[in-house]
Amino acid sequence: MQQMDLFTPEPKAITVTELTRGLRRAIESVDVFQNLWVQGEVSNFSRPQSGHWYFTLKDRDAALPCVMWRSTAELQAQIPKNGDQIEVHGGLSIYEAQGRYQLYVDEIRSAGEGSLYQKFIELKNRLKAEGLFERNRSLPAWPQRIGIVTSATGAALQDVLHTLERRYPLAEVVLAPTQVQGPSAAALVAEALGLLDQFAQPELILLVRGGGSLEDLDAFNSEIVARAIVRTRAVVVSGVGHETDVTIADFAADLRAPTPTAAAELATPDLQELQARLAALHSRLQRQTPIAKINRARQQLDELSLRSGRALAQRTRWLRATLQGHTARLQALSPLAVLERGYAVVRTAEGRLVRQASQVQPGAALDVRVQRGRIHVEVKETKED
Repeated sequence: MQQMDLFTPEPKAITVTELTRGLRRAIESVDVFQNLWVQGEVSNFSRPQSGHWYFTLKDRDAALPCVMWRSTAELQAQIPKNGDQIEVHGGLSIYEAQGRYQLYVDEIRSAGEGSLYQKFIELKNRLKAEGLFERNRSLPAWPQRIGIVTSATGAALQDVLHTLERRYPLAEVVLAPTQVQGPSAAALVAEALGLLDQFAQPELILLVRGGGSLEDLDAFNSEIVARAIVRTRAVVVSGVGHETDVTIADFAADLRAPTPTAAAELATPDLQELQARLAALHSRLQRQTPIAKINRARQQLDELSLRSGRALAQRTRWLRATLQGHTARLQALSPLAVLERGYAVVRTAEGRLVRQASQVQPGAALDVRVQRGRIHVEVKETKED
């Protein structure tokens, strides 16, 4: 039985933070943990607005949380999805806030395609160092002839043709059909590019095909196709695969589009939009001609005449109303208006106005003015009220 030593102090307790931080530092100090390739199945993949990738790499017996920062995720050729078997490279550490270890991933490749992906990375770096990806020429504004390099039976061709017919039917379209997949596809694509550029001499070439795996797109990740693109005199727009697919051909082309349809849209002007702009310019030009200026002057003159006529009529109505008001007031003050109400104006024979009975004597002759006419009377009698 173990005896308790009363004279040995107990170990000092440490905080959770201290323990977790110590484990993190210990793991990060081991070189082998910072240079790991791990294979497994993707699950719980999420890509929030921050742009970082979060997922779990699992097999039958274990699971490993993984993180890829946005700056690294944006450089990946493909976005993994749940159920994919992949290989990831990165360094192991501990996420202290949750006390769990996780792998910080800096590279992803499909399981079984590791050699193809490694070949892709090596070729991209070598051609980039050579300066092969620096050709970025401007698109022709009004291409008269557009070349297409793709499979004659693929959906990509129909998508491009429909888009060109809708947006820019004025251009002549020349197809250089070729295989886009298989062992000989790379050489055939390069040959189609060269023949199209040499004999058809288009101003613009659309290099397109539908999506696929890294192995399916192998022809467009070849050096021979990249060099064929750079040798063309025509401007080359690539539209290979889906939005998440990135190929060597995309880097070598003058412009990369995420899909074949997008390649046709980016490479050509929209005729309907151009017609609307031309109509607007024509309308502006018409408004600037001498005849248009004369018409505008005439319109302004008509408007001034109309406004002057309205102002004159309004002034006349005001003057008439004012005159009628003065007339009404004068009529109200006129003696004749008093006579109209039944009153009379009495004057002596000498013309003096009689206001009181005491002003006249019996026998005096008076002149009485009524509404209509005069009456000459003789005073018989006077009486004061």
